[in-house]
Amino acid sequence: MLKWNPELYGRSLLRLADLTDEEMLNLIELAVALKARRCAGVRGDLLKRRQVALIFEKSSTRTRNAASVAIRDEGGSAEYLTKNDIHLGAKESVKDTARVLGRMFDGILFRGFAQKTVETLAKYSGVPVWNGLTDDYHPTQILADLMTIQENFGRLKGLRVAYVGDGRNNVANSLMLGCAKAGVHYVNCTPSELMPDPLLVNEACASAARNGATVTICNDPTKGVAGANVLYTDVWVSMGEESQKETRMRLLQPYQVNANLVKATGNAESGLIFLHCLPAFHDHETVVTAECGALEVTDEVFEAPFSKVFEEAENRMHTIKALYVSTLADHSAM
Repeated sequence: MLKWNPELYGRSLLRLADLTDEEMLNLIELAVALKARRCAGVRGDLLKRRQVALIFEKSSTRTRNAASVAIRDEGGSAEYLTKNDIHLGAKESVKDTARVLGRMFDGILFRGFAQKTVETLAKYSGVPVWNGLTDDYHPTQILADLMTIQENFGRLKGLRVAYVGDGRNNVANSLMLGCAKAGVHYVNCTPSELMPDPLLVNEACASAARNGATVTICNDPTKGVAGANVLYTDVWVSMGEESQKETRMRLLQPYQVNANLVKATGNAESGLIFLHCLPAFHDHETVVTAECGALEVTDEVFEAPFSKVFEEAENRMHTIKALYVSTLADHSAM
């Protein structure tokens, strides 16, 4: 039997701080149950006739398809809207667009640039709004990351995650908060030029202390990954930062996830996993063809048996579905 928190009904998720620690962990447990249900061949109607707008300023493979399949699996539908399809922030203010779409849809998932945009959509639409990525945060990604870690270790609390790379991007910010809320020790291995916002670090430290975990910022990747159960990295140049490619490659070359860094964890033979939110530049083909390519992880690591990146990608769908069900499903009928 599926169980979810009725207190999440009608609520938005703009950053992980919008959830209590228990609410976040409950969402992950629901995602695990929904995944098992789907693997058993069950397609339900928990979201029957629910309509979701997918507003995408940035292109996407995982978020777009995960968000679409997640609602269709449970009897609902999604409308994909790019900046060329609507007037968001151009001929029409974000505020006005929110008030229009909120009268037509049951929820809105936004993937774009400014955090302020998703906050405005949530303030004026009158329906739940979910952050599918902004320049500051990526909460739905981290729900999938934590689910993947739990699947592989059978727990979250007490594990150690080492993030290596651009330490102040949206994934690093949300991963730090998510680990802290789950009681996972978090180490951010990054050059001093790319360290996270101190206010955000303080917020994460407070959550970590509450859950018996720690948050550490480290400039030495070899020392930082010691004892890690999970190695995590992301692209060195995010969308919209292509002009900084050469600088980033110079700063982050020592932070490449390779065989030596895997060995430095001390856990290479005892259950270490590698995660990446994707897309990843891990071989010659992707580096040469990508406009902002960089080699943040070697092909040897990316294709290793301990790499769980595609399980992680699949879990985007299950965790977004858990979010939809918790915030949109008719709980009285369950």
